Amino acid sequence: MKKKGWAKGLRITSGVIWNLFLLFLIFGLTLGVFAASVGAGYFASLVAKEPLRSKAEMRGDIFNYEETSEIYFAKDIYLGKVNADIERKETTLKDVSPFVIDAVLATEDEYFDSHEGIVPKAIFRGLFQDVTNSSSQTGGSTLTQQLIKNQILTNEVSYERKAKEILLAMRLEHFMEKDEILEAYLNIIPYGRNAMGQNIAGIETAAEGIFGVTAKELNLPQAAYIAGIPQAPFAYTPFLSNYYGGGLKNDENIKPGIDRMKTVLFRMKETGYISDKQYEEAIAYDITKDFREKTERATERYPYLTQEIQGETIEILARVLAEKDGIDPERVDGDEKVQEKYKILAERAMRTGGYRIYSTVEKDLYDAMNKVGQEFEHYGFTYTREEKDYSTGETILKDNPVQVGAIMIENNTGRILSFIGGRDHQLINTNYATQTHRSNGSAMKPLLVYAPAIEYGVIGAGSPVVDVKFEIPGWAPANYTANVENGIIPARKALAESLNLPTARLYKEIVDRRPAEFLEKMNFSQLHKEDYTNYSTSIGGMKNGVSVKENTNAFATFANGGKFIQSYIIERIEDMAGNVVYQHEINPVDVFSPETSYIITDMLRDVLKPGGTGQQLPGFMNFKTDMAAKTGTTNEYADAWLVGYNPNVSLGIWFGYYDLSRKLYTRGSGQMHPTTRTTMLFGRLMNAANAVRPDLVGAGSTFKQPEGVVSKPFCGISGLAPSEACTSAGLVRSDLFNSKAMLPTEPDDSIINASYVSVKGSRYMALPSTPAEFIVSGGTGVNQAFIDRMLGPWGGDASKLFPSMSVFASGVVSGASFTADDAAPAGVSASLNGSTLVWSESPSNDVIGYYVYRNNERIATVRDGSANSIAVGPGDYYVRAVDITGLLSGGSNIVIVDSPEPPPTTETPDDGDTPPATPPGNEGNSGDNGNGNEGSGNDDGSTGNNGNGNGNNGNNGNGNNNGGGNKPPSDDDDDE
Repeated sequence: MKKKGWAKGLRITSGVIWNLFLLFLIFGLTLGVFAASVGAGYFASLVAKEPLRSKAEMRGDIFNYEETSEIYFAKDIYLGKVNADIERKETTLKDVSPFVIDAVLATEDEYFDSHEGIVPKAIFRGLFQDVTNSSSQTGGSTLTQQLIKNQILTNEVSYERKAKEILLAMRLEHFMEKDEILEAYLNIIPYGRNAMGQNIAGIETAAEGIFGVTAKELNLPQAAYIAGIPQAPFAYTPFLSNYYGGGLKNDENIKPGIDRMKTVLFRMKETGYISDKQYEEAIAYDITKDFREKTERATERYPYLTQEIQGETIEILARVLAEKDGIDPERVDGDEKVQEKYKILAERAMRTGGYRIYSTVEKDLYDAMNKVGQEFEHYGFTYTREEKDYSTGETILKDNPVQVGAIMIENNTGRILSFIGGRDHQLINTNYATQTHRSNGSAMKPLLVYAPAIEYGVIGAGSPVVDVKFEIPGWAPANYTANVENGIIPARKALAESLNLPTARLYKEIVDRRPAEFLEKMNFSQLHKEDYTNYSTSIGGMKNGVSVKENTNAFATFANGGKFIQSYIIERIEDMAGNVVYQHEINPVDVFSPETSYIITDMLRDVLKPGGTGQQLPGFMNFKTDMAAKTGTTNEYADAWLVGYNPNVSLGIWFGYYDLSRKLYTRGSGQMHPTTRTTMLFGRLMNAANAVRPDLVGAGSTFKQPEGVVSKPFCGISGLAPSEACTSAGLVRSDLFNSKAMLPTEPDDSIINASYVSVKGSRYMALPSTPAEFIVSGGTGVNQAFIDRMLGPWGGDASKLFPSMSVFASGVVSGASFTADDAAPAGVSASLNGSTLVWSESPSNDVIGYYVYRNNERIATVRDGSANSIAVGPGDYYVRAVDITGLLSGGSNIVIVDSPEPPPTTETPDDGDTPPATPPGNEGNSGDNGNGNEGSGNDDGSTGNNGNGNGNNGNNGNGNNNGGGNKPPSDDDDDE
């Protein structure tokens, strides 16, 4: 057959074909080798700059995924997560439902258990689809590749990134076990949004955020739903973004996620992870009923609290991170550039470092106090203010309500137990309890003046201080009631009634010792150099102000026996592994002695007693406790304060407007006084705190008196040891002293016997020429050295040292020497009011009283301070003013009083003469027509002595003006 023609042709043809096959094979192989070489070269060029990463480096990068930090109340009660761009919570593989693992492997990486990091056919398929621009993009990344892309590389679409991804994925498979890779993948992969609209990542966060369960509790449909989300996180998530307020999408937009869930379930069935029955049941499952309802985030439920905790955490972590870098943490405060750098790093670490931040705030106490604050109805008027809307450039009106800041601190630890940051965080996101600094008014007085004065040994609790006006260049302070001068009063009364004048005078005595250093020790953060020398600081005129936290913390120093313990809100911070990176430590600072602290506490107890500026507080509280307190208001009622403490806790409250030009109160407006408002809220807050946490409030605790605090007698007007004269005059007082600082040992030498005369309501020593009938004699007086010592370098009107309302008025009757002139006093005008003669006040400043004349005979003496009137009968009357030297004014106009018409009668009088009318009662002064002796009336309203006249206006007889009267009540002074 070989010889046949067709066979020969077949042989030739087959040979040609074989040769061509060999030729093409050789060419194909050559081309394949060339292409492979080119491809390998190109691959090599793509990864040429990729560094050779060590095992430690790669594992470190893989496990370095962000986790959202969490915040806790006291006692490890969960509060919420910090604000972060994405929320993530780490978990372990054993705490993940098997359904999740099966769903992920069936959907994302079918050959996960067998491949070495990549699946070549999937890569070529993806490459082919990319080259051909196929509309079907199936993807080809294994879980290992996705882990590399998310943790080491980026999401950019390029061949270079893909080449590096392939190389690193194969390398990673040599450094990590399959379970480690799977666990890391489940912790880093994005899962869209949670019910609140926040971006979430990690299977644990997804389970909690979407279904409200843990990753271990996920059922099959839930696991399939979550496993399907990573392919298109924001298309398949069931929730709206933060921009739209979170919450569920509508049915139409939820459907793609449900369809994706069904696809995942189908893949699980096809790959044998679930049975047909499980598949059918899961397909029929209504997943929508499991979606979590929208809830408020911690920052929405507790905006002031989360803001405060996050801010303090950044401050702490900045120091921790600086110290790790070998930098002195103090430089974080002192060096602005260092501070800026580490605060940025600290904020980033706080938000993404997975820290567990444990605060000191008691949840039940915080909730109760803020409920009271929200429901309080007496804050005051809400104004409006203009504000620029930076998004539109338009000027808009915003509410400007009275704001409030309040804080409660545990005294012996400094723990911030609770606070009220303001009334509306969305209106103004400022925490008024910690972030604003305002003048603290009279709340400064015990901190800067009275406690330091006791510590220095200048005064005891009852030592005399001087409430008399003074004026120095640029400053002329006054009390709350501007015309009130109480003269010499006990220090505890001056503090309880919050009087400005004695406080300023006392501060003058001690300012050279720089008492503002006590404030420095108590961490007043805004102290200015002028605060160490300005006299107005004594009554709250601090240049840059003080926060509610600082002010309250300072008062807690008294409760702690003089030891300042810095308040704090962060108890500890733990990292993701549970290691403690920060633990607060208590470092007490000695400020005042225990003796001084107890004495000032005892004085501040009087604030809550009748006459004290906080006397209303006990009426607003439904329980009793050993409490000391201090009120404070600033000029024109821009601020109102109340700080109080018992042995366990201190509570401080501030009221004021965001706009400093707005005032809390206008006198005569009918508004509730700001001190009444703060006192009322203080009482309600204490009631609420005691109701929920009586163990913390410690109502039954009492302050213990140190051995160094003793009660000693002293002469009440001088503060010196009682002399025989002081004792005889009834001026001895007894009160608390710090025996380690001062005791009254030097005998009093201020008292003399003296007579006085009243001029325009003030007492002066009588002159030799002063008419005797105007003199009150036989009283207790004081010498000029005493007057000079008490008025000090600022001086003042010595006649005001013992005014009528003074606690010493009944015992000390002398005053200062009056500088008289030689001119006669100006006259007065008289008139008749019914049967009463009345006359005007003489304008002269040295008048001590008036003589009244009838028919040119003197019939009455009216002393200064009495009513300018007298009952009269028929006759011609006039009045002359008398000055302290005895000079008389000219007579007033004559007032004629006619005899009344006699009534008709039918009988003739027995003696034919009608008896004269009873002469008007005279004052018994030197027996003038009143058949009396000198009749020395007393200024406190007690009955006059010896005077027998029956006049209606007798100062010294039994008249109705002063005789037998009660001492007028003194005004309660608050602060300015």
